[in-house]
Amino acid sequence: MNHDKKSKKAALHNLGCKVNSYELEATRQLLEAAGYEIVPFEPGADLYIINTCTVTNIADRKSRQMLHRAKKMNPDAIVAAMGCYAQVRGAELEKDPAIDIVIGNNQRGKLLEVLSGISGGGRRDALININQTHEYEPISIDRAESHTRAFIKVQDGCNQFCSYCIIPYARGRVRSRDPESVVREVRSLAANGTREIVVTGIHVCSYGRDFHEDDALLHLLQKLNGIEGIDRIRLGSLEPASITREAAREMAKLDRLCPHFHLSLQSGCARTLERMNRGYTPEEYAEIVANLREAFDDPAITTDVIVGFPGETEEDFEESVRFVETIGFYETHIFPYSRRAGTRAADFPDQITERVRKERAAVLLKLNEKNRAAYLAKQIGREAEVLTEERIEAEGAAWWMGHTREYRKVLIPDPGDGAPNRMVRVVPTRILDGKYLAADSPDHGDSV
Repeated sequence: MNHDKKSKKAALHNLGCKVNSYELEATRQLLEAAGYEIVPFEPGADLYIINTCTVTNIADRKSRQMLHRAKKMNPDAIVAAMGCYAQVRGAELEKDPAIDIVIGNNQRGKLLEVLSGISGGGRRDALININQTHEYEPISIDRAESHTRAFIKVQDGCNQFCSYCIIPYARGRVRSRDPESVVREVRSLAANGTREIVVTGIHVCSYGRDFHEDDALLHLLQKLNGIEGIDRIRLGSLEPASITREAAREMAKLDRLCPHFHLSLQSGCARTLERMNRGYTPEEYAEIVANLREAFDDPAITTDVIVGFPGETEEDFEESVRFVETIGFYETHIFPYSRRAGTRAADFPDQITERVRKERAAVLLKLNEKNRAAYLAKQIGREAEVLTEERIEAEGAAWWMGHTREYRKVLIPDPGDGAPNRMVRVVPTRILDGKYLAADSPDHGDSV
């Protein structure tokens, strides 16, 4: 294995969620501080780190494929498996000759120590019983790769134990980050040019539960709302039950909090929700959406829906579809049910065939296109604040693409002197390619 300190090159690859993205960025910065050169995930690196995911069987397969692909690219390199799949399947990965290091969750800070150990000639892994962990892992970032938007992890673990979900076994119990640590990190990011942060975690709405503090997430958002240089605060995926009418009203007082809420639904059928152990009914979910729409002016509500859950009858599915149509989500992420060994739902009777799951997913995908088009159509002619992110080509012309506060994608004509990380105001005039709002006149200039 090549460990020449003059030529240490590390290639990193991420699979999975926004939390994983944050954790890999923290790992990247840890390696850079230790003298590693970060290179593309291609042949030639001395160290390959794959931040794995285990949320579905497909995620498992992709994790294994990327680990073996790395070893094929350079058989002499160190290949490290990190993250959720590494945590859940660590014992198997330790026996795999293609993998040199297995680092589970809450152990990323030990990476350099483990690398030092393996370069000394012996294998050293960093796996723990995650379900016995009570402390938040102290990792952080001081800059965002894109400069425009940064994910901020404030919480780890989940106590919910939905019947289909393996994540509590991969992430352990709820652990919250000290709010002052979050504030310091966000101030550092703002100083380095970041204008938008996304507050995220495995179960964000549980933030502060281990502190035994009421409204801990709201109090954290209030602190972040006052940090100079941060123009937008966005929330990651939320559990619906935490959004009371009073909570929605208090959040609406935060001028930098974006009116975009991803409320995980999973099913619009009462019977299915109960068997999923989701903890709410469709009626309660609808009330939560009403709370947000009352407090915010036309917020974007997005969601996740699982189709083909064990025992989901055609009538159950139709009930779920009707509910999704009634709510009128801006965006619905649809997932065919994935049977996960170790979860209660894996042993439920009446498992649904893959063919039926795909058919049901197709129905919801079509409904999603309809709902998204309806929501975008309402925005035509309404002034929008856009944070520019990247230059793209469309219709044979150059555009700057960015997001509104509601996370709608908007294309702005490139006047030739455009730039990323710029806040502009435009009036969208049409929908382009079914997913972008497009403004056919240049922006109105920087809004700050």
